[in-house]
Amino acid sequence: MTDTFQGSCLCGAVKYQLSSRPKALSHCHCSQCRKSHGAAFASYGSVLRSDLRIVQGAGSLQSYRSSESVLRQFCGQCGSSLFWSRDQGEHADWISIALGTLDTPFTSNKQKHIQVAFKATWYEIQDHWPQEP
Repeated sequence: MTDTFQGSCLCGAVKYQLSSRPKALSHCHCSQCRKSHGAAFASYGSVLRSDLRIVQGAGSLQSYRSSESVLRQFCGQCGSSLFWSRDQGEHADWISIALGTLDTPFTSNKQKHIQVAFKATWYEIQDHWPQEP
């Protein structure tokens, strides 16, 4: 099992490396995540900020403050959603990685759906992962 993970955006302008395995895997159904990803939900895993290294294309990273404490980052070339993080509070030292951008194979037996009270009306959750309102 590897402890180093590689990832990139759709066009390859931004490449990153994680020096730890993503934790707290979640599939978020809030409207901001749905709109950011253009999908029924967004899948994220979190690492300590110090475990994320931008290997290439730091200048292509763009940021959008989606709420007072949340910053979303994406590739300015292709628009791929890459990261989101809080810059205040108890989780300010963590960053969430859009799992679809990982290039290194990754599996996890512990995942959950969150913000399901706000899920898309046209989507029905049919897997066995726990759900949080």
